[in-house]
Amino acid sequence: MTHADSQPSLATLAAAGLPHHVPLVAATRGEAIESIHYGSAVVLAPNGQIHSVRGDGQAVFYPRSALKPLFAVGMLRAGLELTDEQIALAAASHSGSVRHQEIARSTLTAAGLTEAALGNSTDLPYGVAERAAHLAAGGTATQLAQNCSGKHAALVALSELKGWDTANYLADARLLDLLQETVEELTGEKVSGQSVDGCGTPVYQLTLAGLARGFARLSTAAADTEEGRVAAAMRRYPELVAGEGRDVTTLMREVPGAVAKDGFEGIQAVALPDGTALAVKIADGTDRARMPITAALLAEHVEVPAALFSSPALGGGKPVGLLAAL
Repeated sequence: MTHADSQPSLATLAAAGLPHHVPLVAATRGEAIESIHYGSAVVLAPNGQIHSVRGDGQAVFYPRSALKPLFAVGMLRAGLELTDEQIALAAASHSGSVRHQEIARSTLTAAGLTEAALGNSTDLPYGVAERAAHLAAGGTATQLAQNCSGKHAALVALSELKGWDTANYLADARLLDLLQETVEELTGEKVSGQSVDGCGTPVYQLTLAGLARGFARLSTAAADTEEGRVAAAMRRYPELVAGEGRDVTTLMREVPGAVAKDGFEGIQAVALPDGTALAVKIADGTDRARMPITAALLAEHVEVPAALFSSPALGGGKPVGLLAAL
C-alpha cells in the first residue's frame, strides 16, 4: 500500500462534515462578479472573548506557516539563544533574499553547524524579485533559499544545543513534543490532529479562535518573556518575517504594534497590542483572498493601509474590476 493509499478518501472526509464557510471576498470584472472566495474568520476582543465570527468558527484547520512564531517561543523557552534578526527569521516565511539567507546561515554558524544540517525541502526564493536575482547570480534551488530555512536553522541549532539528534531532528520526539506542547499552551486548546507541513515540520489542526488566541498571547506579552521577545523581533524586523513588497510586511510596518503571519492555503493571523486578534481561513486555499478580508476586519479596530483592502482586475493592462472583501 502506498502512502497515498493509506490516507482517508475525500469522500470519507466529506462525509464526516464539511466546514460551513461563507462568502468573504469577491472579484469583479466589468459589471459582473467573476469569482467568489468562501472562508471563515474569527475576531477576538481584548479580553479574549469572541467578538465576531464569519462562517464556521468551530471548524478545525491546519494553520501551516502561521505556527512559526509559536514554534519560536518554544525554542527560546528551551534555551536557544538567538538575536532579534534570527528570531524574526525563525518566525518567517521569508522571500529568500541574500540577507534572509545570510541570517539563516548565521543561526547555523553560531551553533557550529553548516547548511548541510538543514532538513527542510529545497526551493528557489519565494519572492519574485528575490528569485530573479538568485537565478541571475547562477543560484539553484537550495535548502537555505527555501522560505522556511530560518525556522529549520533554529530547530537544528536547538537540537545541537540540547544534544538531541541533529541528523534526524524532524523525527526526534523531544523536539516534536516541545513544539506541540508550546502550541497547545499558547492557543489554549489541544490539537485535534496533525500532519506534516511542506517543509517537513509538524502542522497541527486548530480552531480559528485558538490561532487568534495564540497571537494575542504574543502581542500582549511582557517584553522580558519569550512571547514578548518573539513579538518584539517580528515588529522590529517585519521585512524578515516576509519580505519587501509582501503584504504581511506592509501590515506590520503600517499598523503600530501589529504581529502578523500568513500561511499557505489562505491563512492569516494578526494581533494588536491590546489583545484584539483575528484569524482567517480561505476555503479554497487561494492566497489572494487572504489579505482583503483581513484588512476589512482589522479596519473595524485600527487604521489599515488602503493598499491592503483590494487589488485591481486588469483588462488590456487597465483596471476593469476589483478583488475586495464582501
